[in-house]
Amino acid sequence: MTFNRKNILALFITGIIVSACTYSFTGASIPPHLETIAIPIAADRTSKGEATLSDDFTNELVTKFLDDNSFQITSKDKADCLLECTLTRINEKPETFSTEAITQNKLTVTAKVVYRDLVMKKVVFNKSFSNFANYNTDGDQVQARLDAIQTAIDKLTEDILLAVVSNW
Repeated sequence: MTFNRKNILALFITGIIVSACTYSFTGASIPPHLETIAIPIAADRTSKGEATLSDDFTNELVTKFLDDNSFQITSKDKADCLLECTLTRINEKPETFSTEAITQNKLTVTAKVVYRDLVMKKVVFNKSFSNFANYNTDGDQVQARLDAIQTAIDKLTEDILLAVVSNW
């Protein structure tokens, strides 16, 4: 095989693609003194009356951290860091219209998150996160709305995990 510009460029691009597919940022920037994290049950301040919102959010967040394996989950008294979350808002608004009606709603879940380094005794960040999901207004709207809440929670907890493990 002779190497000309075309072959070298193809090998270079292939190398970039392969390395991009196998590289992970997970845990890349977590300080070495942080090995354990406490994630208390999120407070629900949404005033929407969603019976399982706090538990669903907390369980999904804990699952994301367990799957990521950057920290060991522990109690607050044994943790190196603490992730306190407060669900502050569920907002719904029409997203898509037909000539006669609303066909899709956008549901947004917002959480205030305080991430504390308990070893260094400092707040790493204190900020709000929001994410959304759309749901159709035809058919079973109650189930569609619940599914949208779960999807928004899934995306929201992923955003929080990424902020914790990579925003140092």
